[in-house]
Amino acid sequence: MSQFDSGRNRFTAGIGSVGSYQVSGVPWITGSITLAAGATDKHVFPSVTKQITIINTDALDADNSPVLQVHFNPVSAQSPDVITGRHFVPLWADQMSIDMNVKCREIYITNADGSLVGSYCLIAELTGIDKNEMFNLTGSGLTTINGT
Repeated sequence: MSQFDSGRNRFTAGIGSVGSYQVSGVPWITGSITLAAGATDKHVFPSVTKQITIINTDALDADNSPVLQVHFNPVSAQSPDVITGRHFVPLWADQMSIDMNVKCREIYITNADGSLVGSYCLIAELTGIDKNEMFNLTGSGLTTINGT
């Protein structure tokens, strides 16, 4: 929700500010050409996202690309259901991509292959909303199998 700043007589963007999602976002681009087999990259955005695109860019061997898994929570002993519950989007092949119109403050990309190095490009549109206003993305469809 927007907050009124009486010191400057202006509104500031908040997590529920519709206008923050209607205007073009600020571009933010990164990636990796050396995501080791079995490794995970965590990307923390400087502000809440409006839209995210991730592209598997393993152009070295299009017939033998590692599978990249895109997810919103870490894979760990505390949250093993991210993978077992299939709470990820797989990118199987070179130039396969996903566009997501989502608000979040971080994203994870895992190279699910056991032997091949992976590569990807991550493009995000950022809002003017402080990342600390974003709630944790957990629960059914994100971190648990049975909806609890």
